[in-house]
Amino acid sequence: MNDNLISEISFMLFFIIVTLVVYQAYAQLQKLCQKPWLNPMLLSILTLIPMLVFFNIPFDQYYQATAPLNGLLEPAVVALGFPLYQHIQTIKKQWRQIVMLLFMGAIITIAISFCVTIYATNQYELAVSLSLKSVTTPIGIALTEQLQGNNSITAFAIILAGLFGALLGPPWLAFINVTSPKAQGLAIGAASHALGTATISSISYEHAAYSSLALIISAVITSIFSPMIINTLVHFL
Repeated sequence: MNDNLISEISFMLFFIIVTLVVYQAYAQLQKLCQKPWLNPMLLSILTLIPMLVFFNIPFDQYYQATAPLNGLLEPAVVALGFPLYQHIQTIKKQWRQIVMLLFMGAIITIAISFCVTIYATNQYELAVSLSLKSVTTPIGIALTEQLQGNNSITAFAIILAGLFGALLGPPWLAFINVTSPKAQGLAIGAASHALGTATISSISYEHAAYSSLALIISAVITSIFSPMIINTLVHFL
């Protein structure tokens, strides 16, 4: 085993361990204090980013080193299907309305995000990356590569969308008098993917079921239609 391979493995193990330790420490802190704003994901980001900047480590290098952790996102999303199974009979009766609402929401979100960013910055890479912020990380990264966006910006935008949905989504929906568990679940799942779904799942199984459904359908719609939407909009902007 050559020195370069040993160095790469050591680097990977170091950042995997650091990431896990930092996250678990903040998770225990939130559990102890019972404060929603002590979100372990948010606090981990606020800890790890200065660390990377201080040691002059590019995000792409850190992302590759922690690839095994990113791979765990896929089975984690699958696990969210259990509450969906529990409410499948009710969902069957409403699937047309749900799919139509999520289709309209996904299409409008992608188009508006892309157009606003293009007009504000005139940067195609940035516009692509920000328009794909409301899907899970593996899908968002794959679409970004296909559409020649910036993986780092996409990953960061996805994390921000998830954090804002997890922290502010339920209080905001309650404030505007959206109190239905079904509506809240669909809104959070569509806008804030797995992180928002994991947070709202603590409220009830019904929230979890509809949020998981929105997450899955929105991801499928975005995967199929975002290349068509973005490539079409490029010709008009």
